[in-house]
Amino acid sequence: MIFLFLFLVLGFLVWANSYLSRRFVWYFSIKQASPVYLVFAFLTVFMITGIAVFGNNTSAVGSLLYKTASVIMGFLLYLLLSVALADLVRLIMHTEPKIYGIAVILLTLFICISGTWNASRVRTTRITVPVKGLTHEVRAMHLTDLHLGHFRGKDFLQRLLDESRMEQVDVIFITGDLFDGRKQMNDEVFGLFRQEKIPVYFVEGNHERYTGVNLIKKKLREAGVRVLENEVVWFEGLQVVGLNYLQADRQRRDMHARDTTETMQEVLSRLPIDKDKPAVLLHHSPKGIRYAREQGIDLYLAGHTHGGQLFPLTLIAAMVHKYNRGLHDYQGTRIFVSQGAGSFGPPMRVGTHSEIAVITLVPDRS
Repeated sequence: MIFLFLFLVLGFLVWANSYLSRRFVWYFSIKQASPVYLVFAFLTVFMITGIAVFGNNTSAVGSLLYKTASVIMGFLLYLLLSVALADLVRLIMHTEPKIYGIAVILLTLFICISGTWNASRVRTTRITVPVKGLTHEVRAMHLTDLHLGHFRGKDFLQRLLDESRMEQVDVIFITGDLFDGRKQMNDEVFGLFRQEKIPVYFVEGNHERYTGVNLIKKKLREAGVRVLENEVVWFEGLQVVGLNYLQADRQRRDMHARDTTETMQEVLSRLPIDKDKPAVLLHHSPKGIRYAREQGIDLYLAGHTHGGQLFPLTLIAAMVHKYNRGLHDYQGTRIFVSQGAGSFGPPMRVGTHSEIAVITLVPDRS
């Protein structure tokens, strides 16, 4: 299955390079086509190797190469879509090829610049969730997918923690992908959590595995963060259930899950969860809500999807994930999937927005 996927990706990249090269040769009447093919091939190879090789690099040069490769990824995506759009326009409107070429470049730059600006604006989503058995109001901030690394660091995290104080929340829940590479894994960043006067709970995401999950958990614990690993703790009459990134069950394979020896179905069934008491589940990916419902979970908090982050990947994400973003209800269990505060790869968002959530849990009087 993996080899088939890689073969399809490789085939798409070869086609995309050929398509872009042929169009730019035509747009600008380039007589020697081979240099154009080489340029697009180089950009594609640089994009892949830059992200794959320098993701965990902490040097200034390595960081620059990673950033450049990430920006190229976003640029090539929207260059491809802009060229396809130009081909559609050509069906009804004929003009000089050079005009199409200039228009394609300007449109791509506009989308990339506006997408970068959009990603930098973190919006606060506020929702209220009635919970049976809860005796008093609990205000929580849900943070996920910050992706602290080459594009975001201490100042970004400080900004979000300052927002939690302004919102006067009682607790902070972090559902993974706090880090994206080792660039920001330093004492200054971890030290920000030591300043928190409210509890902070954390569960891992898939990017912690790529970065160094055990070291991250150790540093977070030293900074006073409560790291949850397939366990239940209590906070003000509320059960907080925290899971490692697990597969939902044995029938569905999740390539991002670190621990494949256990599943959500198995772990949740053995945890000492009181089904008659209020419970919040923290898990990185919005999978396995059926098993959360069976154990009496009232609210399931997740991230991972980014809402697709970039159109048209938003359409694919919506097909892959039943719960892709926002608040949903599954037979009485609520699930909230955040689009995430950060971004992966291109520091851009098109068709989505960067998000943190303030969730007010109130007693259900019905």
